[in-house]
Amino acid sequence: MTPSSSSGSLRSVDEHLADVLSVAKALQPLEVGLFDAHGCILAEDVVAQVNLPGYDSAIVDGYAVRFADLAATPMSLPVVGHVSAGPAASLRVQPGLCVGVAAGSVLPFGADTVVPVDHTDGGSSQVRIDRLPQAGSGVRRLGEDIALGQTVLQAGSHLGSSQIALAAALGRSRLFVRPRPRVVVVSTGSDLVEPGQPLLPGQKPDSNSIALTTACLEAGAIAYHVGILPEDGPGLLDALEDQLVRADVLLLSGGSSGGAYDVVSSVLTRLGGVAFHPVAMEPAGAQGFGTIGPDATPVFVLPTDLVGALVSFEAFVRPALRRMLGATQTARPSVSALVASDLSSPAGTLSFVQSWLEVKEGRYVVRPISGSGSRLVGAMARANALAILPPDVTYVPEGTPVQVMLLERRGL
Repeated sequence: MTPSSSSGSLRSVDEHLADVLSVAKALQPLEVGLFDAHGCILAEDVVAQVNLPGYDSAIVDGYAVRFADLAATPMSLPVVGHVSAGPAASLRVQPGLCVGVAAGSVLPFGADTVVPVDHTDGGSSQVRIDRLPQAGSGVRRLGEDIALGQTVLQAGSHLGSSQIALAAALGRSRLFVRPRPRVVVVSTGSDLVEPGQPLLPGQKPDSNSIALTTACLEAGAIAYHVGILPEDGPGLLDALEDQLVRADVLLLSGGSSGGAYDVVSSVLTRLGGVAFHPVAMEPAGAQGFGTIGPDATPVFVLPTDLVGALVSFEAFVRPALRRMLGATQTARPSVSALVASDLSSPAGTLSFVQSWLEVKEGRYVVRPISGSGSRLVGAMARANALAILPPDVTYVPEGTPVQVMLLERRGL
C-alpha cells in the first residue's frame, strides 16, 4: 500500500482488505517452549522419535497372566508379586502363575493378558478368577497409539492443549512455531477517561481500547493495552515511537477520518505513512491503514465509535493477525442462514448486521438484533453473528438466505 495522508475515494471492503493482507506477512518461525507455543501455528512437521506407548502396559488394575494358563472359571492362580506404575520391575510371569499390576505399569515379561481386578476376588497371594477375559485384553501394546517415525503434527497446525499434550507425551519440550503477533492497542480522544473514573459532562469511558485488546487476544495475538494517549502532537509522537519497539502491529481507535485538523493523521504521516479512506461498509466507514517506523510496522486506525471499531476489527484486523500467525484460514467461518425478519441496507454498502444465529428444524436461522448500520453497543454484546448484506442488495425479505459470519459458537 502506498502511504498517503488521506484520500476521499470510496473503496470497497474487498479492496481495503486486499491492501491490508498485502502488508500482513507471517512472522518468522521461532523455537519456543511448550507453554509459549500454545495458541501458535506450528512451523515444522513433528515426527515421533519414540513409540507411544514406549512399552507394553496394563490398561487396568488387575493380574497379568498367560492366556494359555486360563481355564474354566472359577479358577485360582498363585500371585508371585505386584507391579505398580513406574520403572519396569524384573518380575516374570511363569507358566501357571500371575503378577498383580496397576494401570499404566509395564506388562511383566511372559504375560499377554490382564484380568481386571473386578473380575477376581482381589487376592494378594492367591487370586480367584471369576470371569475369563478375551485373549490379549487389558493390555496396551508398544507403539499402539503412535509408531516411531510417524508424522503426528503437520506444519500449519494450530497448537491447542491437545496438540501440546501430544508433543509433551512424545518427549518434546520445544517446538518451532510462528510466534503470536504483538499488538499495541491505544485510544486517542480528549473526551476519554479510564473506565471506573468519574465522568464530567462530555466525557466517556475508554471502552474501545479494552474491547480491541480482548479481541486481539481472542484472535491469537499478544496484546499490550496502553489505553489513552495524549492528543497533542509532540506527546502523541513520542508515545507512539516508544511503543513501536515492542509492536508487530499498532492498533489505534479514533482519528480514522484523516481530516485536515486531525492530530493522529499528522503524527502518523511524520512516522511513515497511513492512508485514510472512506470504505463502503456499515457500520464503520472511514479506515486508516499503512506502515510506520523503521521496521514498516503495520498500523490500523479504526473508527471512534465502539461498534464501528469492533466491526472494522472483524473485517480487517483479525484477518491480518491470522495471516501473521501463519494461519491458512484468515476469515471467520460463515454459513448460509434464513433471515427471521425483513432487512434493508443502503445501496452500494456492505452491511454487517448484528444478529443471533441458531438452528431451528435442522436449518440455520438468523435473527437481526439491530438494523443495518446500527451502532448499538448492547446489540453487539448480545450478537453471536453478523449477517452480511452485499452492496447490490438493498432489501432482504423474511425467509431469504443470507451469508452470516460466525463470531462464536455460543447458542449453536
